[in-house]
Amino acid sequence: MESRPSSRSSRSRSGRSKAARDTLTREQRKEATRQAIISAGLKLLEDRSFSALSLREVTREAGIVPAAFYRHFESMEALGLVLIDESFRSLRDMLRGARAGKLDPKRVIESSVDILIDGVNERREHWRFIGRERNSGVSVLRYAIRTEIRLITSELAIDLARFPGLNTWSGEDLNILATLFVNAMIVIAEAIEDAHDQAALDEIKRVAVKQLRMIAVGVSGWRSTI
Repeated sequence: MESRPSSRSSRSRSGRSKAARDTLTREQRKEATRQAIISAGLKLLEDRSFSALSLREVTREAGIVPAAFYRHFESMEALGLVLIDESFRSLRDMLRGARAGKLDPKRVIESSVDILIDGVNERREHWRFIGRERNSGVSVLRYAIRTEIRLITSELAIDLARFPGLNTWSGEDLNILATLFVNAMIVIAEAIEDAHDQAALDEIKRVAVKQLRMIAVGVSGWRSTI
């Protein structure tokens, strides 16, 4: 005679499944609220510095009560650090795309500037935030931004060491060259973010290409010593 699962066992499994669904739904709601806070912060930072941003403004924009903020972030500074992480993630994605072969080998500098323009246009709020906070505002955020820039510079120095002619350069010289490129990229990105029409964007691109070419000319004449 075949045994049948008891109704109690069936109810138990059903209860566990419902609890799992409820847990998943709670986690989804929690993540959605967290993302709403991040998006609200970036939106409000379009016209002000982070130090001028209040918790109540962020929660009002996100559609939650102020007390709910602390379920996701310990403080406003913690939110700022997450915004920095989000912003630099988009920058890393852009650089990763360049490494993956999106650069035209016949016009490396021009295509680099094109990728930068596209990246800024896709994530203007991120570049605006980085540009405004890296030289002013909250000291914790300034330090975090500088740390991220140093990491990106180090990664670029490793990439540059793979190029013929640069593979004999000292580590110090490669880092200096990477710093020149990264600093130029940030300044160009800030100019792109401020451009209000195509004519201004075209002029920024023209100057950017010339600037990067000048760096490249200097590279060809440099003799690195280890």
